[in-house]
Amino acid sequence: MNISASFTSVYGPVQSWRFGRSLGIDPIGEISTCSFNCVYCQLGEIENIVSQRRIFVPTEKIHQDLSQFAPWEVDAITLSGSGEPTLALNLAEILVMIKTITQKPVHVLTNGTLLSDPAVREALNLADCVAVKRDALTQKQLQRVNRPLTGISLATIWQGLRAFRQDYSGHLAVQTMLLSTWSEDEQESYIEQMRQLAPDEIQINTPSRPKPFTHSLAARGNHLPEFAAEEARNLKPVENHFLRQFCDRIQHSLNIPTRCPPATLFA
Repeated sequence: MNISASFTSVYGPVQSWRFGRSLGIDPIGEISTCSFNCVYCQLGEIENIVSQRRIFVPTEKIHQDLSQFAPWEVDAITLSGSGEPTLALNLAEILVMIKTITQKPVHVLTNGTLLSDPAVREALNLADCVAVKRDALTQKQLQRVNRPLTGISLATIWQGLRAFRQDYSGHLAVQTMLLSTWSEDEQESYIEQMRQLAPDEIQINTPSRPKPFTHSLAARGNHLPEFAAEEARNLKPVENHFLRQFCDRIQHSLNIPTRCPPATLFA
């Protein structure tokens, strides 16, 4: 837990088309740490690809940083930051602390790789909203898009997500990042999965930010640093009309609220 004096675990407020205006909480710290190394990650290449949980940022440090933002005039407090927040062993303690001092809704963004762990599911039950990443329909697609730690399987992620859905009483959102247009068969497969899961909301997205080649802590918020051509790669987003057609198809098929980013995001 070597954290520099300049590091702050709270950032923002961040304005999001998905969650409104929120303060970001980073329970991971200065070294990006995740069980995925997604090809589109706005943090850049993940520095520490792991699945073992530990305390990265002490709860007291987060408490101190969060207190400086009082009276928290935001819609929500969102745990994301420099990697996968469920890797934080003190996740439950952090969630209780945030809810106690701010009285604000608390969201957690997760890739779902640790949902097979009952302790992680129990901790996430404390959150008002949990948004789970679901970018891949096959193991091959998972390897290509999310580049998980060796040994992580799509089947295990799905089993953990289904188990979490059964117990969770909060708002469950599924976030899906499209790097290309999906075929008819892929769209139908996805719709069938969502029919089985029955989340409260589905969010279909596509990359709108450059992917830096090295980790950038500043990428946690809205205001990205200016990257030179050799420092980042711009990913081509899927056309907005396809996103909207797919969203409409999902909502018509399942009657589950489905959203995609506004076209102005890519203007």
